[in-house]
Amino acid sequence: MGAATAWAATRRGQSVVVLEQFGPGHDKGSSHGSARIVRRAYPDPMYARMTGRAMELWRELEADSGERLLRIVGGIDHGRLRDPERIAATLAVVGVPQELLPAEEAARRWPGLRFDGPVLFHPEAGTVDAAAAVTAFAERAGARGADVRYHTAVRRITPLGEERVRLETTDGDTVTARRAVVAAGAWVADLLGGLVPLPELTVTQQQAFHFPRLDPAAAPWPVVVHKDALSTYSLPGGRDGGPLDGRKIAEHDAGGTTSAETRSGRVDPRARKRIIAYVREWLPGLVAEPFNETTCLYTSTPDEDFVLDRRGPLVICSPCSGHGAKFAPLIGEMTTDLAMGVTDPEPRFALSGSR
Repeated sequence: MGAATAWAATRRGQSVVVLEQFGPGHDKGSSHGSARIVRRAYPDPMYARMTGRAMELWRELEADSGERLLRIVGGIDHGRLRDPERIAATLAVVGVPQELLPAEEAARRWPGLRFDGPVLFHPEAGTVDAAAAVTAFAERAGARGADVRYHTAVRRITPLGEERVRLETTDGDTVTARRAVVAAGAWVADLLGGLVPLPELTVTQQQAFHFPRLDPAAAPWPVVVHKDALSTYSLPGGRDGGPLDGRKIAEHDAGGTTSAETRSGRVDPRARKRIIAYVREWLPGLVAEPFNETTCLYTSTPDEDFVLDRRGPLVICSPCSGHGAKFAPLIGEMTTDLAMGVTDPEPRFALSGSR
């Protein structure tokens, strides 16, 4: 989100400094790896509408960078706790193409996937290469004059009235600016503690697994969101999926509570066991043994809405809760609007008020 904000702000001619505590392409937070889901399917009309503008901006980033970042394969929602009929109704209102299929027809269309109820399919879904997107955002911002500083951690943030802010780094340097956008993921509460009234932010370590397909030559499956006994998502694994286009699978909300500094980085064997059992039952077109696994961090609000607001010279940018990646270029635009005073925050993302 920080890199996306730098891209958006430099496209408007703003002077930008990016301070990143780790190196390029690091795996310490939530933005590494080659595959995240992009999709239009939400039961909430606000988010469904936001996905449309986000997809347009992803295409603008591809054109700007000359990199292919999106892989459009369509999207599936199913499961007794997913309510595909409700999502279909929302998409119809928003104007997103979609179709509801009986389980038997969906199984014929996508051999190797199993269904037991109505299935929603919409074509405007797929994956984005997360690591390549961060690189593209940062490189294009740098080409427009942004000063991108890696291995530069912020130690203290000090507002200087309503229109200036000072940032002190651990190497003793100081940056003074009109605005500071704090898009620090799992570190945001530590950086802003006492400065703004943050909602409760819970950091969890999630696990993801990659499984080989029985028939690697078959057409790619759509991305899938499935809520039944487990709340899972699966998608083509991109570069992390290996040369045989393995499938990435994870639970949405089953990670243990941790912090940015205390996370173990080790996969929970109980999660691995659950996902292997899930693959055997619902994804018979896969070999039920993972060949790769990884962890990442979720930083979640109680209602899973984002935090995107401004207090004086500080813009707080925490669009997360495990579903923010698809919105990254749009979040960059919204954050830049707040920093420049162009708009007020979306009420549902504000630090107070209707939240």
